[in-house]
Amino acid sequence: MSAMTLSALMAQSAAQLDKAEVAFGHGTQNAFDEAAWLVLWRMGLPLDSDLDELAEQNVTPEQQAACAALIEARITTRKPAAYLTQEAWLQGVSFYIDERAIVPRSLIAEVLADGTIDAWLSDQTHQVLDLCTGNGSLAVLAALAWPDVQVTGADISHDALAVAAINTERHDLQSRVTLLHSDGLSALPGPFDLILCNPPYVCQASMDALPAEYRAEPEVALAGGSDGMDFVRQLFRNAPSRMSEHAVLVLEIGNEVDHFIAAFPELEVAWLDTSAGDDQVLLISREALLSL
Repeated sequence: MSAMTLSALMAQSAAQLDKAEVAFGHGTQNAFDEAAWLVLWRMGLPLDSDLDELAEQNVTPEQQAACAALIEARITTRKPAAYLTQEAWLQGVSFYIDERAIVPRSLIAEVLADGTIDAWLSDQTHQVLDLCTGNGSLAVLAALAWPDVQVTGADISHDALAVAAINTERHDLQSRVTLLHSDGLSALPGPFDLILCNPPYVCQASMDALPAEYRAEPEVALAGGSDGMDFVRQLFRNAPSRMSEHAVLVLEIGNEVDHFIAAFPELEVAWLDTSAGDDQVLLISREALLSL
């Protein structure tokens, strides 16, 4: 195996991913970024390394072989890269992840980090619920964003909660993040001052068309029924009784905006700007939910 620079190895790896037509969306959106992620991780280099500075760094034959094996695993298994590295990043924060939980990528992380929803909160915001917490990433980010709140992370999946426990310990937040098993809100009496929820919202037609990378994730975290709104309907029915008087609910519905509007045409909501547009994350007051 001849000598190769790091930039050449990344370009070669990206070309392989492109040729294999792998699907992205679990932390990267294109072949080069995914190749850079995998190569940097395999070589033990920081993922935020300056690629220009490292471009001419020589890669040993052993390193080439190790990176090639990882790229081949990405192609043959069709698992998201995060499952192969057992690490995912959200808003610059590192999280452990494995196949027991959905790969964290919620756009709600953006509105937590940039202060978008702070205007709807107050000094009375003490109890925060992250419903469908998965690997616990939003619960951790909420605890980091607001040092004075207590956070509950809840999920129907015991497996996901085991992953979330790893992340609360990783960030030393066991005293402020409580993890509970609950089917929806059934085991969560509240009251909560803020509910965050990235629910299963993928409609059946979209589920049927999902690439293998998404089918590698727990189906319970994705499938939302024929129109994607099964969980959301139940949530809206039950949420007001678990919310304090001025509480708000922040909900992600992704690409299912048309189905959401069709299901709740009269509901007054505030759409929040994210990197994916202004029709994927919304905020709803308790008062608006009571009007349904």
